[in-house]
Amino acid sequence: MSEEFVNHVLTEEDCGENDNVTVLEADTPGARCDVYVAERLGLTRSAVQKLLTGGMITVCGTPAAKNYKLRAGDRIEVTLPEPEAYEVAAEDIPLDVVWEDEHIIVINKPQGMVVHPAPGHTSGTLVNGLMHHCGSSLSGINGVLRPGIVHRIDRDTSGLICVAKNDDAHVGLSAQLKDHTMHREYRAIVTGGFDHEGG
Repeated sequence: MSEEFVNHVLTEEDCGENDNVTVLEADTPGARCDVYVAERLGLTRSAVQKLLTGGMITVCGTPAAKNYKLRAGDRIEVTLPEPEAYEVAAEDIPLDVVWEDEHIIVINKPQGMVVHPAPGHTSGTLVNGLMHHCGSSLSGINGVLRPGIVHRIDRDTSGLICVAKNDDAHVGLSAQLKDHTMHREYRAIVTGGFDHEGG
């Protein structure tokens, strides 16, 4: 990282009452603004796109375009929205438990169920059901919205999901996923015919 790179949260003196502003000084000339902000702040590209669309990212005081190419010394200000406060409630949701011990619980998630709470899905999720089933015995590594969640599967996909009941299990399962030593197999049901035998 170059010495010119600055990544700090402004003080109240710098930005009044808004403590959700982060200032970056571009140290990678030619980089796209959206890619640079996503990498420096650890945000997803879709989150950065929303910030850009909302005018929450400025370069030298002007709202930035996503494809703007940075110049050395450009001052980038990113205003993050206030985080929404969620309280994840335990809900008595039937869970298809395939395996459970003191370290992990494996659930056969049905199609249509969201794994963890998010805007628009604050209840009826797998996490809500796990909170009821497991109580406080879930790993806290992923925070209050995703306790025990090591991986996820899409809402419209059914299948097994392995949940960590303690932090040691969470670390171990995450390492297996990263190293590809955990085997996962997917099956799809399709209709119609194929034009080719392979591909």
